[in-house]
Amino acid sequence: MNVNDTEIAWAILQKSGYVRTRDLAEADVILLVTCSVREKAEQTIWNRLQHLKALKARRQPARPPLRIGILGCMAERLKEEILHREKLVDIVAGPDASANVLLSLDETYADILPVQTSAGGTTAFVSIMRGCDNMCSYCIVPFTRGRERSRPVASILQEVRMLSDQGVKEVTLLGQNVNSFRDTSEVQFQSTAAPGLSRGFSTVYKAKPGGLRFAHLLDQVSRIDPEMRIRFTSPHPKDFPDEVLQLIQERHNICKQLHLPAQSGSTRVLETMRRGYTREAYLELVQHVRESIPGVSLSSDFIAGFCGETEEDHQQTLSLLREVRYNVGFLFAYSMRQKTRAYHRLQDDVPADVKKRRLEELITVFREEAARAHRAMVGQAQLVLVEGPSKRSASELCGRNDGNIKVIFPDTETEDAAGCRAPVRAQPGDYVLVKVTAASSQTLRGVLLCRTSLSRAAAAR
Repeated sequence: MNVNDTEIAWAILQKSGYVRTRDLAEADVILLVTCSVREKAEQTIWNRLQHLKALKARRQPARPPLRIGILGCMAERLKEEILHREKLVDIVAGPDASANVLLSLDETYADILPVQTSAGGTTAFVSIMRGCDNMCSYCIVPFTRGRERSRPVASILQEVRMLSDQGVKEVTLLGQNVNSFRDTSEVQFQSTAAPGLSRGFSTVYKAKPGGLRFAHLLDQVSRIDPEMRIRFTSPHPKDFPDEVLQLIQERHNICKQLHLPAQSGSTRVLETMRRGYTREAYLELVQHVRESIPGVSLSSDFIAGFCGETEEDHQQTLSLLREVRYNVGFLFAYSMRQKTRAYHRLQDDVPADVKKRRLEELITVFREEAARAHRAMVGQAQLVLVEGPSKRSASELCGRNDGNIKVIFPDTETEDAAGCRAPVRAQPGDYVLVKVTAASSQTLRGVLLCRTSLSRAAAAR
């Protein structure tokens, strides 16, 4: 989301005549895009501001004054403190506002096409909605990004077509809760019924009827370019109607990869978090997903040491990690945030050293199980979208498979599956088949078989 917000901000600046520089000393305006989900992210910004304060002090009088701005969620959460602390910051703008930092109920930036800043230009993020209505007790997002509002389908399709024309090969549809997408921008969209929740799931807000839903959007986006991969993040497990799972299974260019944020393996903790499901309902959904989409890759989020979490609760989370065996995981120690329900109603009563130890145990088990899942791919051919050179070796290339797992392979000449007689070198944006020879919890390694296309690889399955 922050990468996408950066691209929107840059599009606005570029239209106003600004030029971007990679040299901090050359800049007349420095904008920091911030996050508030965890305290560590905010502390990083305070530290960065001290560095910028020194830069401002060294500014030569002949040059224009250096302007420093804070954008994003931290700006929304701490606007007064940022403006008054050491009088360093000139501009404070939340995710959806400028000087007044008031959250807009309808702003979606649908009329601003972001300037893509991702390396190589092979992948891009497309924001389809902003805000969240779920009000999980630990989460600051509804208070920094506001309530859910969705972009019109037409503007999303326009942006994806533009990216396709530019040669982008993978688009990730972005939102705080993408699969509750609901476009009500035209009258004829208003009469549709609200979709049902996943079995065993509930929600704190009343389901809203009307609007074009996520399944419709996913269907339309996937039809734009058969050679463009489609991903989406982040969904809530409650919003997985069968038509979404069926679309993922049917369309060769919708990645067979789902993010199912569990947060905890304990039903008691999940209730305290206001997640709207039990451990059993979550596991039933995982089983249903795996039956609907054979070979699906799963990722998840987990919080260690949430308010009131006992050792038994922690053990249940460890057992969930073992039972599901995720391919990718995002695991963090709990960080109490002001304004949240937990801040007002609960006690952050798990000591820091216990949180640290539990987090380390979660990470260890996650890595063991991910390594097992990935070792099962050794000997298989994986379709990989080449992103560019490997960070560690100029003689190797790096890309990601359908499951969003990093794949490293030698940068050697190979044949082209289309029948081109001359050997070719894989370039960023190419699809290649790689035979997996080794695997870890984070990475697959392999040898290059051939260059191909998304459609050709799907037809050969």
